[in-house]
Amino acid sequence: MTAALIVKPTSLIPAGPVGSLDAYIDRVSQIPVLSKEEEIALAIKFRAEGDLDAARQLVLSHLRFVVHISRGYLGYGLPMGDLVQEGNVGLMKAVKRFDPAVGVRLVSFAVHWIRAEIHEYVLRNWRLVKVATTKSQRKLFFNLRKMKKNLTWLTEAETNAVAKDLGVEAKDVREMEQRLSARDMSFDPTPESDEDDTYSPAMYLPASNADPATLVERAEWEEDSTDRLDAALERLDQRSRDILKRRWMTDAKATLHELADEYGISAERVRQVEANAIAKLKGLMAA
Repeated sequence: MTAALIVKPTSLIPAGPVGSLDAYIDRVSQIPVLSKEEEIALAIKFRAEGDLDAARQLVLSHLRFVVHISRGYLGYGLPMGDLVQEGNVGLMKAVKRFDPAVGVRLVSFAVHWIRAEIHEYVLRNWRLVKVATTKSQRKLFFNLRKMKKNLTWLTEAETNAVAKDLGVEAKDVREMEQRLSARDMSFDPTPESDEDDTYSPAMYLPASNADPATLVERAEWEEDSTDRLDAALERLDQRSRDILKRRWMTDAKATLHELADEYGISAERVRQVEANAIAKLKGLMAA
C-alpha cells in the first residue's frame, strides 16, 4: 500500500501548471484542511475498505504541514524540494498506519513520521551538509573517525592526543566528535520499518504547546499580517509613514518633540498625525 502512495510531490496536487517549488507550495497551501469529522471518515474508509482515494485526500490535505516542517531543516544546506519529497514519504507512511480510533488528529501522529524521514535523509547525506567550514574543521572531519580506536566517546587523554596530532584545539575535537556521532541516531520505530503494528507511544503524545496545525496556522497568520502591514504603510503619505515608523517600529523610538523640531510643527500636531496614521493603517489592514 505504501509503495503505491510514494510519488513525486507535484503528482499529489490537483492537475494544473506547477513550474517551480514556489508554485507547488502555493498550490498545496490552497488545498482545504479537513475537519476532524471528515478526517475520521476518510481514515475509516481507507482502513476498512482500502480506498486509495480516501488516502489520497488525507495526504493532500496535509501537504502544507510537510512544507512547514521541511522549512525547519533548510539550515543543513540540502534542497528544499528534496526535504519536502522525503517529508511526503513520511506523511504517506503515517496515513497508512493512522488509527482514528486512538482519538488524535492525523497531523499530530504524522509529524513524527515526517520528521523521521527528513532526519534519515539528512543523516544519509551528511557529507553534503556543511559541517566543516574552516580549515581545522575540514582536517578533523576527514581524520577524526580514522583516528578513533572504537565507537565509544574519546577520553580526555585521547581527545588531547588527537588535538595534538592534528594541530587543533581540544574543544574543536569534541565539537566535531559530536557532529560525527549524530549520524548514529536511531528512531523508534525506524522509518524503514514496514510493519503495520509498529507503533511508539510518543506518536500519540503530542506536546500540548507544539501542535503542528497551530504552529502552521500561527506562522501563516503572522506572514499574512506582515504582508498587509507593509502594503498599508506604502499607502500612507511620506511624513505619516516616517513618523509612524520612528515612533513604533525602531528600537530607538523618537519623541514627539524630536519629530516636531525636525518637521517644524508642534508636538501636538505630530501626535495628531500619528493618531490619524494609526487609524488609517488599521482601516487599510482590515480591508
